[in-house]
Amino acid sequence: MLILLVEDDSLQLEPLQAALEKAGHIVDAIAEAMTARSLMLDRPYDLLILDWMLPQISGIELCRQFRQVGKTAPVLMLTAKDTTIDKVTGLDAGADDYLVKPVDVMELLARVRALRRRSPLWQGDTLSLGDLQLHLNTLTLERQQTTVQLSGREFQLMEYFMRHPRQVVTHDQVEQALWGWGSQPESNAVTTLVRRLRQRLDAVGAKNWLETVYGVGYRLISIDSEAR
Repeated sequence: MLILLVEDDSLQLEPLQAALEKAGHIVDAIAEAMTARSLMLDRPYDLLILDWMLPQISGIELCRQFRQVGKTAPVLMLTAKDTTIDKVTGLDAGADDYLVKPVDVMELLARVRALRRRSPLWQGDTLSLGDLQLHLNTLTLERQQTTVQLSGREFQLMEYFMRHPRQVVTHDQVEQALWGWGSQPESNAVTTLVRRLRQRLDAVGAKNWLETVYGVGYRLISIDSEAR
């Protein structure tokens, strides 16, 4: 998922970002509310995680503005406020869930998985193409009873291809999809990542499923002859 994480305390922002990325998510980690407001109205986020107590604009106000423009992605509020009135205020502003600080990372990831299931785009915890399966919760690739573990970045790329099967995707599309706002990949980053992913596909007998469309980009296909 593409996640906007807004937290003005770097001691909390950085470990939360690291945990979410390790779980396979693409994270725009933002410490400043005005920047977050601009991004949330422009980028197609699957989930917002907002700190309630932000300077300039509160997380509650960001959530309210997000809903006012018709955005429907789930919103998870992070806050030290834990009274019933506070929870009602957050839910009335359009939040979908609520997590009290200090944040337990395991609980955060569980809440994120639960909110993902509420998305109208949710296709289940496993994506499939032919007999190739990508398990979203474990970051594993499986085919013909063979399973291989993917790194966070390998998983992000595989998920992107699985959600765009048989489509030619360009280098630029991959960069925009996998690298968060404000981060600039190295010139050979996509090529290197594709090579690593092909090694994982080879381990499950699907070496030729990821095609290079020369001068354009890549395409993930199902090769029936390899499935026999």
